[in-house]
Amino acid sequence: MNPDISGLWPAMLTPVAADGTLDTPRALAHARHLLAQGSDGITLFGTTSEGPAFTNAERKGLLEHLIAHGIRPDQIVVTTTCSALADAIDLGRHAIAQGCMRQLFMPPFYFRQPPDAGIMASVTAVVDGIGDPRLKMLLYHIPGLSSVVFSHDSIRTLAERHPGQVIGVKDSSGSLEHGLALARAFPQLAILSGAEQYVAEIMRAGGSGSINGLANIAPALMARIIANPAQVNPADEKLVLDLLALLSLRPGLAFVNVYKTMLAEQTGDDAWLHVRAPLSPLESEVEQQVRAAYRAIGAALSRV
Repeated sequence: MNPDISGLWPAMLTPVAADGTLDTPRALAHARHLLAQGSDGITLFGTTSEGPAFTNAERKGLLEHLIAHGIRPDQIVVTTTCSALADAIDLGRHAIAQGCMRQLFMPPFYFRQPPDAGIMASVTAVVDGIGDPRLKMLLYHIPGLSSVVFSHDSIRTLAERHPGQVIGVKDSSGSLEHGLALARAFPQLAILSGAEQYVAEIMRAGGSGSINGLANIAPALMARIIANPAQVNPADEKLVLDLLALLSLRPGLAFVNVYKTMLAEQTGDDAWLHVRAPLSPLESEVEQQVRAAYRAIGAALSRV
């Protein structure tokens, strides 16, 4: 296990009210639940969290609220992805001031397929702008959503340029081969898989754990797999695949909506159905299809 970060760090869903305002009491309750179910920590304001849709003030406010109510700073990864590097630096400095050294960063995502040189310059600008040797940055590789690709050369260069500060990669490529290649190429770095169905295999190749969305629904299941990747129960493997199948019940479903619908069905709390624009609620027919499919999986994921 990598000493900088390892284990399960769910990409925490962000609850919002019907008007889109951030629902801090539900966020705190959900964070506590994830930790109580075996998560090593939580990850705030990534893509599953709808992070780029929230302002810096909102993101800072939630972080402060969670810490003030008992979530330890060392249990939090703060995602600093923003449309402007100065905003990412601002979030990074604020997080460190709260004691949160572990941070997840993806360079601005609106310019399509930026070159390695620009990607590396973005990371260096943020590391230098934060200006704190205690920073522990994970590079956020999610090219299907962002088109920002962290190549092996850029990862290697950044780890050498910022030793002890660039500590690893959160790999959301969705590719087993890509995750295995990262784990084998960078044994000194923390490689955290975002692909739930591949976490165990990537860990067996040297990966350190996972930041993923399914852990919002099944934290104990994912914690069990990560705790013993060499001997995963076949029933657990099937359950992961059955749950992930709900993300593609229909073409074009937004994964955030599906996870929030599953959580609403699981908890009996329909406030989880709310999302922030530009996302919008599922149509009633699709929502009911997701709910029915979730119920059909059975009682294995009781929140009790």
